[in-house]
Amino acid sequence: MRALRLVFFGTPAYAVPTLEQLRDGPHEVVAVVSQPDRPRGRRRRSEPSPVAHTAHASGLFALRVPEVGAPDVAEALAARRPDLGVVVAFGQFVPKRIRELPALGYCINGHASLLPRWRGAAPIAHAILAGDVRTGVTVMRLEREMDAGPVATHRILEIGPEETTGELSERLAQLTAEVIATAVDEIAAGRTHWTPQATEGVLFAPKLDREQSRLDFRESAESLVRRVRAFSPSPGATAEIDGETLRIHTARAQPGPVDAAPGTASVGDGPGLRIGTGDGWLVPRVLQRPGKLPLETPAFLRGHPIPDGARFGTPPDGGGSCG
Repeated sequence: MRALRLVFFGTPAYAVPTLEQLRDGPHEVVAVVSQPDRPRGRRRRSEPSPVAHTAHASGLFALRVPEVGAPDVAEALAARRPDLGVVVAFGQFVPKRIRELPALGYCINGHASLLPRWRGAAPIAHAILAGDVRTGVTVMRLEREMDAGPVATHRILEIGPEETTGELSERLAQLTAEVIATAVDEIAAGRTHWTPQATEGVLFAPKLDREQSRLDFRESAESLVRRVRAFSPSPGATAEIDGETLRIHTARAQPGPVDAAPGTASVGDGPGLRIGTGDGWLVPRVLQRPGKLPLETPAFLRGHPIPDGARFGTPPDGGGSCG
């Protein structure tokens, strides 16, 4: 197996374990490409992306580019003479001139789903929303059509029954690092077999927005719990009560008959707070008021009592932010 010269494309924290594993492996990371600095954190200060920060701390040649297809970017990468491109959660369309720039003529992409299921920007949240019991990582060749290239390898991961997008993302990030490192070794050794993706079972996972985080209590409790999990930790599933938007960070479903309209609060013994749904009860575990810290339900109710029979609703457009 010969050592390959790699150019790595990635931006968020999800991509950092892969960059670190490649950096410490037998191949040479000759360039890192990330998106430009953005306002981050509560103070909204302009800061480099997690990948750019890791590249700088590791002493790697790095570019922070608003447009990866720009001629000066292609020129800078060509000067680094890469053999292979590796893409993980980069966040920009990679044009043909960049995809085919490496000596091998292509880039590979580590995608957090079992393709062709959940092509797109938010595969982890969509898998949870759909009630999938397993997901995984697929390594494919990057092509013009989104997440549709031939597959080199994949690895399956079971989804925990209460796992959130944040928790599952951490596990998938580590798995992506392992699978990408193995795939690069296989490519270097000339042992990779590319398999076209199936044309059946294609599902798309577009980026989620805040509108989709709003809870509609006419749905079943099981469906609402999946929505809470899918939007945790950010932006958090939301519901409105008395004109105030609350985030529900974690919750469970409680089966049983509901003798009140969907969205009606029942406060008392047992879980402390439960909310009627179209089928069963939603039992919040962690709640957050605008501008306040998240609190477990008993502590939340001590500081902000919710009357028995109060009605939760879906926040209107432009509902308050919890910070």
